[in-house]
Amino acid sequence: MKVLLTGASGMVGTNLRHSPLFSDWDLLCPTRAELELKDAPATLRYLERQAPDLIIHAAARVGGIEANRRANAEFLHDNALLTLNLMQAARLARVPRLLNLGSSCMYPRDRQEPLRVTELLTGALEPTNEGYAIAKLLGWEFARLLAQGDPALSYKTLIPCNLYGPGDKFDALNAHLIPSAIRKAHEAKLAGGDVSIEIWGDGSARREFLYVGDLLAAIRLAVERWDALPETLNVGFGEDFTVLQYYERVCEVVGVKPRFRFEPSRPVGMTRKLLDSSEAFTLGYRPQTSHHQGIASTYAHFLSLPR
Repeated sequence: MKVLLTGASGMVGTNLRHSPLFSDWDLLCPTRAELELKDAPATLRYLERQAPDLIIHAAARVGGIEANRRANAEFLHDNALLTLNLMQAARLARVPRLLNLGSSCMYPRDRQEPLRVTELLTGALEPTNEGYAIAKLLGWEFARLLAQGDPALSYKTLIPCNLYGPGDKFDALNAHLIPSAIRKAHEAKLAGGDVSIEIWGDGSARREFLYVGDLLAAIRLAVERWDALPETLNVGFGEDFTVLQYYERVCEVVGVKPRFRFEPSRPVGMTRKLLDSSEAFTLGYRPQTSHHQGIASTYAHFLSLPR
């Protein structure tokens, strides 16, 4: 099976390329120089020439809260453009299957119960990453409409919870919660003595994090059980924890015992973001990586990066 993977240099793409789960696939992993998704005619030409059996769409412009706040419009524009171009080109090139990766930020901001796919487009989005969320919603809806309008096209979306793992971004502007905590904890360890780590908010916001390797297993399962796969499927860890609890777990793995300094004036995003992954569990998906294992693997990757 010939599979086009977009975003092959990102965290999901890099891990997928090197995973033995996909060793039997004929993977196309073009660089941006080989496939610029913002260029619609070039994207169509590429798909017509390569004729993949399946597209896994993992390409996206991503960043942490601060990066999104500073460039909400750019996050909307860039992600919407590359996704709509790709899907339209897939339609015109008659690519039969496409698996689109969404984001849990697509859901309304004010929900405290586990998020079900029926709640998409039913409420206001979190302002700090509204542009990114709207772009992801556009991709999800366009995939649905294309599939509904043409029985030869089977385009579906997986919505993962927050991800982490090797290949993540650790810099202050683009890092999400776990990689940011790893960087801060490591710096505190190097500093030694009586040090403190800053946590945005009061630490009570709840988040669900999934190790990237477990998402890869979900992708493999989704392709193997394609006909049973719904048009939209949540893929999560199944349990959420507070921001403070994640910092505590990271510090335990890193081997540091700092004080925590809370900054209530800093943005924290949604107060809770837990997916209802019951449909995925019914299909046979189960996350296998504990947070301790996943954080340890991610920290080892962080230590291997050039300084």
